[in-house]
Amino acid sequence: MLPADLRTAEAEALGAVQAVLAAAGFGSSLWTVEFRFEGLRILPVALRLQAALSPSTPGLRLVFPDAGAAALARRDSGDQAAAITSLGDLMRLQQADGGSSGVIVLVAPTPADYEEVEHVCALHRGPVFMVNGRLEDAAVGIGTVARERRRGFLSGWQSAYALVPTADGALRRCHPGPWELYRRDPDGHRFVTSFEQRPDAEQQAAALDAGGVGRSLQAVDRFIEGLRS
Repeated sequence: MLPADLRTAEAEALGAVQAVLAAAGFGSSLWTVEFRFEGLRILPVALRLQAALSPSTPGLRLVFPDAGAAALARRDSGDQAAAITSLGDLMRLQQADGGSSGVIVLVAPTPADYEEVEHVCALHRGPVFMVNGRLEDAAVGIGTVARERRRGFLSGWQSAYALVPTADGALRRCHPGPWELYRRDPDGHRFVTSFEQRPDAEQQAAALDAGGVGRSLQAVDRFIEGLRS
């Protein structure tokens, strides 16, 4: 079932992250958390996730791509400010200490941060959860560099949680459950089918067509506004 609003989605994501930690422990692993909605302010979401995880997760760090974003997060975080840092500062800490440990929550890195993220993850002894990150650069999407990245570092990430609107509905994944495809109808979203792996656009279209449903182009304003509120 799709969450009714953003806070419900956050609660699902928290449960998924906790399930990962309970099952896999604190060994090295790479996980994604996705809330893919246009205009969503990810900073408050990340701070609430940090606050919910911190009591049961010693050594948790909230990591932002640059010093400015980290400073803004510290300003808004209250008593969690000491556990917030930037990629650059974490890299310097790793160089001084020979690596890092604990749980990292990495917030919204971009393709420009790819090398730093790869470096930090290589020297980190513990799980990394990347929230709304986009490390793949469309500009190198068909070249040798892109293929090497997909076979290497990018292929190592698993999905802990995902809530992703599509042209015809939405995709949801909450670890350890499967990927779920929902169709958007005039009166709401309806479950269509599930997948063990993240379905691509062709798989989604085939699943929708198999149910005898044509593509709908109606807006999802109410659904998205509920998630933003």
